[in-house]
Amino acid sequence: MKRKCFALCSVLMSLIISSCKEKNVVESPTSYSIRMTDAPAPYNAVLIDLQAVEIKGNNGSTVALSVNQGIYNLLDFSNGIDTLIATGSLNLSTVQQIRLILGPNNSIVVNGVTYPLSTPSAEQSGLKLQVHQTLQPGVAYAVLLDFDASQSIIQTGNGTYKLKPVIRTIETAISGSIKGKVLPEGMISIVSADSGITYSSITNTNGEFIIQGLPAGIYSVTITPVSPFESVTIEDVSVTVGHSTDLGIINL
Repeated sequence: MKRKCFALCSVLMSLIISSCKEKNVVESPTSYSIRMTDAPAPYNAVLIDLQAVEIKGNNGSTVALSVNQGIYNLLDFSNGIDTLIATGSLNLSTVQQIRLILGPNNSIVVNGVTYPLSTPSAEQSGLKLQVHQTLQPGVAYAVLLDFDASQSIIQTGNGTYKLKPVIRTIETAISGSIKGKVLPEGMISIVSADSGITYSSITNTNGEFIIQGLPAGIYSVTITPVSPFESVTIEDVSVTVGHSTDLGIINL
């Protein structure tokens, strides 16, 4: 009798283990948070009505995170400033997609005039960001959503604007950044970092910039100002994981 019970228990345990492997279930919840930042853009404000944030996992399931609902001005979060928009716990081994669900109150302010900002499909299926991120159980993860407002806004004519988001997803634990300040102040310069792949940003009105989400490596940084100033290139800029390389003040 004991042998039969032992054999039956062994069979049941094998079935449970096999089922877990097939579903790719992790052993414990993974802490997951999402923050949002933006590159500067030539508008007075870009306002999005954030209502929900969802995670699509490897097994096809969808998890709704706890979200800080509200209307966000993307331009408030540039040059290293970010804000926490969602947190939660995931019982997933991979994250395939992040979805931002927007409400109807989206707008853009241009030269002091407010215009409605069309967000096709964002109010139903959401803004879909492909991630393909592998998670380890018991480890906390943070993802930074880097909007590029200057490339995300399309003027469709007759004073109408459409949001077609250009967003990078940055796993902050596996990347670094480059920052600095360009003088003289009061003008916009394009700043690019090149290591075979080029990443770029622009300075704010104080001349400050930061380029985030950079893999570790050696970069060539070029500052391209408006005429009559000439471009400046800084070679051999080292970026390491989890650190921000400060170039200090750069005089044109």
